[in-house]
Amino acid sequence: MVKHVRGVLDTSVLIDIESLGSDVLPDEMTIAAVSLAELAAGPHAATDPVERARRQERLQRVEATFHPLPFGAEAARAYGQIYAAVSALGRNPRRRVVDLLIAATALAAGLPLYTRNPSDFEGLANLIEVVGV
Repeated sequence: MVKHVRGVLDTSVLIDIESLGSDVLPDEMTIAAVSLAELAAGPHAATDPVERARRQERLQRVEATFHPLPFGAEAARAYGQIYAAVSALGRNPRRRVVDLLIAATALAAGLPLYTRNPSDFEGLANLIEVVGV
């Protein structure tokens, strides 16, 4: 695996970041604003109060640590490319919309995407570098 200077962390990496070694992550890490949306939903999806508190603490830690890349016009255009690449493989892009919005954000920023779930981004190798960690 190639270690990059900069990269976008997928939500899956943010969830597991404390258990990952710095040797597998880029030196300069950023996130997509869409990941904050996923993390913000997390506490509301938990039925156990202890799990809800853990998810809320994670959200607050991520908000305090990262300045997210916005999903702007460039990312919206990039999403069209991402959508087309996934559709060309016969996969349903709507099943992984949030993941693909994060990939579009990374594509628009010209950065590799670090993820715990590389299969979620299958078919995007011609557009973006996906780094499994």
